[in-house]
Amino acid sequence: MPINYYIFLSIALFCIGIVGVLTRRNSIIVFMCIELMLNAVNLLFVAFSKMHHLAAEAAGTVNTAGTDGQLFVFFIMVVAAAEVSVGLAIIVMMYRNIHSVDVNFLNRLKH
Repeated sequence: MPINYYIFLSIALFCIGIVGVLTRRNSIIVFMCIELMLNAVNLLFVAFSKMHHLAAEAAGTVNTAGTDGQLFVFFIMVVAAAEVSVGLAIIVMMYRNIHSVDVNFLNRLKH
């Protein structure tokens, strides 16, 4: 499959995530849109890793070519898992204290 398909899919997922972050007020949906943007970037890393591996295979120099993108994806997924645990804990505590998950309500807590 050509790399263009992966790029277009990743751009579409990232744009959906950006629109969701900018337009939604529910913090859980905003949180899911951020995860969608991270997964779009992961898709690009894996696609370019595959492309780099195929180019190295065609040149006859295959050893560890193409594994860098997959390592980045692994570390991004570890950071995303930590983000999910901390973010959901914050959302649960916010819901327990103010009985709402509305992002606009957080602006009123400044004063």
